[in-house]
Amino acid sequence: MHTRRSMLLVTVDCLRADHVGFMGYRSPTTPFLDSLAKDSYVVPTAIVAGTPTYYSLPAIFASRFPLALGRDMLGIAPSEPTLTTVLQQAGYATACFAAANPYISPRFGFEQGFDRFRDFLESDAIEPAAPGSSDANRSGWASHINRVLQKIRPAMGPIGKVYDELYFEYCQRITPVPDSLDALRMFPSADVIVDHAIEWLSCISDSPFFLWLHFMDPHSPYYPKYSALSALSSQPIAPQRARYINSYWKRTDIGPMRLAKFREEIVALYDAGVRWVDEQLRRLVASLDTSNRWGSCVFALTADHGEEFLDHGGRYHPPSHLKEELIHVPLLLRIPEAQTSKPKESPFSLIHLAPTLLDALGESAPAKFHGKSQLSRLKSAQDFETPAISECVAGCTNPFRSENRKGPRVLSVRESRYKLIKNFGTGVENLYDLKSDPAEQSPLPTSVQKGIYRHLLEVALDHLRFSAQEHNDRLRIAAFLRERRLEWLMS
Repeated sequence: MHTRRSMLLVTVDCLRADHVGFMGYRSPTTPFLDSLAKDSYVVPTAIVAGTPTYYSLPAIFASRFPLALGRDMLGIAPSEPTLTTVLQQAGYATACFAAANPYISPRFGFEQGFDRFRDFLESDAIEPAAPGSSDANRSGWASHINRVLQKIRPAMGPIGKVYDELYFEYCQRITPVPDSLDALRMFPSADVIVDHAIEWLSCISDSPFFLWLHFMDPHSPYYPKYSALSALSSQPIAPQRARYINSYWKRTDIGPMRLAKFREEIVALYDAGVRWVDEQLRRLVASLDTSNRWGSCVFALTADHGEEFLDHGGRYHPPSHLKEELIHVPLLLRIPEAQTSKPKESPFSLIHLAPTLLDALGESAPAKFHGKSQLSRLKSAQDFETPAISECVAGCTNPFRSENRKGPRVLSVRESRYKLIKNFGTGVENLYDLKSDPAEQSPLPTSVQKGIYRHLLEVALDHLRFSAQEHNDRLRIAAFLRERRLEWLMS
């Protein structure tokens, strides 16, 4: 009797492709995943279809470009077919454990198709502040004085900069610091997520399953597990120091040159978050192996987007540009008994991930999916269908506010060598040769590569035409009504 395969899908928030060992990173952030990579497909150029999370995950699960329902619509629409709903209908036990990312919640439709859905959010009404926003909204007389002084701040000249520095240091000194990094952490750590996953797996007998885990350990603020930090450095960062550099890193009143002095320590904290995820995945796979499930389990690991560490003068992952540090993510795919080959360097858009995973399980993808299975190309080491398109809405840093979603579109068209980024609000177009300029520091004059520029621009326009043709009013209206209903209930 043929045993049906199960699937474990792992998404790691903010995980850059160049910070994992199997992608060439020198720091030992992923020793366990590196061992799995030897018998897995490692896709060298996996590209998200949108960034940040609220633009990337609908593409991964619904195989649909993130802005296809309109720039003001987010998440998965009610009754929209997804990877999860297909597998639930096929008889799989389904579960999701997501580490308190507010954009992975019923508000955005991600619970659809899951028998067990745990987002670790106390309320869907959470409205997270944009990364980099000021944390000077403290109570008390000092905060009152600060608000008064901020109103006259532009007239203070050089004295204003001195005041900013003094007030920042004052806030750091009066705020108590816990004795451990655990007390500073904002999200459930990977061990908590894996504990719940193992418990759920123990309750589903021998049913084939689809399990999705979303980890937030590398996400800011960067407060990793101390043991993971110790594994990467002989001089771990103390809680007081970690709190200080996290607070400094999010300041909006200083530029990249001053922030750069803390970059190495920030990256060390971030890397330790990645290492803790790796250690907990080792524990989870060991549990699957003990219960004789691992041998028939498809395993996929990727990320919703990357993270910037001043690569282009910025931090975190706001929807402002689509440079490589944000859209290039790792993709490791293990298929039992598959004869692995080394995939080509051509870009693999994550719009194709859901149909590819369904193909690996022997299931058919919905006709409405925008992506297509790339499994045969993986197996034969052929080029993927190119180019890869990524998109977002510029400045949409808080999508809980619908007015934030109506800004101009930013679009990236990436081939193996060349990449075009177009901001439809400013009209700015940047063409990059990723072979000679992998860090995207020197855009090419479009007059130098007229043929390449014209080709990529036509791909971008074709994408816009395709999006207009695929516009689904039924799904759009359903998503709109869901949001209005939630707003009414919360009011």
